[in-house]
Amino acid sequence: MKNVVLFAALTTCAIALVPQATARQHGGERARAAAKQAAPMAEALLRGIAAQRDETWRWQRVMHRRRTPFGHTVGRNSSLAYRRWVLGLWQHRARAAKRQAFRPPHRSQWLCIHRYEGAWTDPGAPYYGGLQMDVEFQRTYGLELYRAKGTADHWSPLEQMWVAERAYRTRGFWPWPNTARFCGLI
Repeated sequence: MKNVVLFAALTTCAIALVPQATARQHGGERARAAAKQAAPMAEALLRGIAAQRDETWRWQRVMHRRRTPFGHTVGRNSSLAYRRWVLGLWQHRARAAKRQAFRPPHRSQWLCIHRYEGAWTDPGAPYYGGLQMDVEFQRTYGLELYRAKGTADHWSPLEQMWVAERAYRTRGFWPWPNTARFCGLI
C-alpha cells in the first residue's frame, strides 16, 4: 500500500511538472523565433538610420557646415524601440538640414547675379555655371565639389550658391563686379 501511495504521489507530481517544463521549452523557442523575426527589422532600421545620417551630412557638406556627430551605440543596442527613436531623430535632422540648405543667406542676390550671368549648366570656359566661376575660384571655395563633380556647370544651382556664399564671407560680391552693380549690391 505504501508503494501504491508513493507511486500515485510521484505520478501526480510528474503530471504537474511536465506541462511546466514543456512551457519553458516552448517559451524559449518562442523567444528565439521572435528574435529571429526581429533581426530583419533591426537591420532595416540600421540601414534607414545610415541613409538619413548620410543625407544630413550631404546637406551639411553642401553648406560647408560641421557634421552632426554620430554615436555608434545604436549598432550595439538591440532594442527596436531605441533604433526607431534614433531613426526618427536622424529623419528630423535630415529634413532640417535640407530645409536650411534650400535657403542660402543671400539667395535672392545670387539669383539676381545669375540673371545677368550664364545658365546654371553653362560649360563655356574660362567661366562655368550660373554664377560664372573660373576654375581657380571653384578650387578655392568648392574644392570637394570640384573633385567630385568637375566644373561648376555640373553642380546644382544650390551647390553653386553655397560655394559663392563661402566666397562672400571673405570677398563680398566683388568677384562679380559688373553684375553685382546691376543688382545694386556694390
